[in-house]
Amino acid sequence: MEDVQRRCVLPFEALPCEVRLLRRAVTVQLGQWGVPTAGDAARLVVTELATNVIKHVGEGSAATLILERKRERLRVEMHDKADSLPSVRAADCTSECGRGLHMLAAMAVDWGTVVTAIGKAVWCEIEIGQDAGCRRMERAADALETYRARSGTLQQGQHDAVLAESAVELIADLLHWSSVRGLDPDDVLDRAQMHYEAEADAA
Repeated sequence: MEDVQRRCVLPFEALPCEVRLLRRAVTVQLGQWGVPTAGDAARLVVTELATNVIKHVGEGSAATLILERKRERLRVEMHDKADSLPSVRAADCTSECGRGLHMLAAMAVDWGTVVTAIGKAVWCEIEIGQDAGCRRMERAADALETYRARSGTLQQGQHDAVLAESAVELIADLLHWSSVRGLDPDDVLDRAQMHYEAEADAA
C-alpha cells in the first residue's frame, strides 16, 4: 500500500496555464508524502519539462506527469505522445531542447529518455532535500548553457562530459576575469569553496 501512496499520476494538457496547476499539485503531493523540502527542485524540474512539451510537442497536446518517491530520491517522469527523443548538443542547443534538458543534466542525480508504447518519456531523479542548492543549480545551468552557446569550442559528445568540461572552462574564465579586476583568483576559489562546503553541510 505504501508504494501506491508514493506514486502520483497527473494527466494534463500542455498549456501555459496548466504549468501553474502542475506546480501546485506537486507542492500538495510532496506535502502529503512528508517531503516538502523537495518542493523547489521538483517544481523547477516540472516547469522545465512541461514547457518543453508545450514548445516541442505542441501546445494543447496530451501529456502526463508522474511523481514517485524512491527512498531519498524523487523520480519525475514527463510522458507525451511524440516519438522523437530529444538530445542535448554541446552548442546551439535551443533548436533541440531549449533550457530544460540542460537544467536536468545540471540538477539531477540521474536522467534520461525512453520510448514508450504511445510516445516517449523524459525522466529524472533528484535528491530529496536539495532545495538549499536549487537556486544555485538553476543559475549554474543558465550560465553553462550561455557559455556553451557563445564559446563554440566544445565538440558534440556525452552530455555529462560536455557539462563537466564547460564547468571547468567557465571557472577558468571567471578566474581570468577576477585577475583582470585586481582580485586574487586563489582567494576567489577559497571563498567559493567555503560557501559550497557551508551549504553542503547545512543540507
